[in-house]
Amino acid sequence: MPKMSGHCLCGNVSYTVSADPVITAICHCDTCQRQTGSAYSLVVGVPRESLAVSGSTLASFQTTTEATGTPTQRQFCSNCGSPLATLPEALPALAIIKAGTLDDRKGLAPAVEVHCDSALAYLAEESSERQRFPADLPAG
Repeated sequence: MPKMSGHCLCGNVSYTVSADPVITAICHCDTCQRQTGSAYSLVVGVPRESLAVSGSTLASFQTTTEATGTPTQRQFCSNCGSPLATLPEALPALAIIKAGTLDDRKGLAPAVEVHCDSALAYLAEESSERQRFPADLPAG
């Protein structure tokens, strides 16, 4: 039985996750800002092997991760453009799901903030009880 499920805006691409989330985070990286058209992206990290994505319009676009310089595959729906999951080469055991695509996201609470060096000035100045990292999460 899936622990989580979600889909794109048009419903052509859906996914299930069979494991509990590893982490929920706010990502301030430039790529997430451009991809979402917002100041940051709320993301949920899950074990990569627990993510199953399906749909006829599933597409992927490769970017380069700012902090590591390594490739990252960004999965999205080619019909409606919804970003769904990020598969960073630097974190091969982790899949990062765009939280807005989850069917049930009401209970999400970010534990950390990453790529804070790229945060918009007004967000960088806000105080938070969350642990903040200037770039990626530390490996390991």
